[in-house]
Amino acid sequence: MKVSGKDVAYVSELAHLELTEAERQRMLRDLTSILEYVDRLNRLDTSGVPPMAQVSAGMPPLSAMRPDQVRPSLPREEVLRSAPQTEGEFFKVPKVIEK
Repeated sequence: MKVSGKDVAYVSELAHLELTEAERQRMLRDLTSILEYVDRLNRLDTSGVPPMAQVSAGMPPLSAMRPDQVRPSLPREEVLRSAPQTEGEFFKVPKVIEK
């Protein structure tokens, strides 16, 4: 799949990125390369590969799960005292989205 300069401009606008011309050209090249690689992967025959197959043969499976730990949290008043700005029982933060 070929990415156009218009695609890069659209994505950078969505991400609120201000890219120089050199950065736009590099992004265009990188995105095209990534999508071409994904296209190559999509053409592979994976019919004989079971779902969720592990590629680390010979290694024990790693679990991303851990037992839940319930710990007491800090009192709300203490946390709010350390905040730069508060409003009632909430943190007050600066506006970051302009559009």
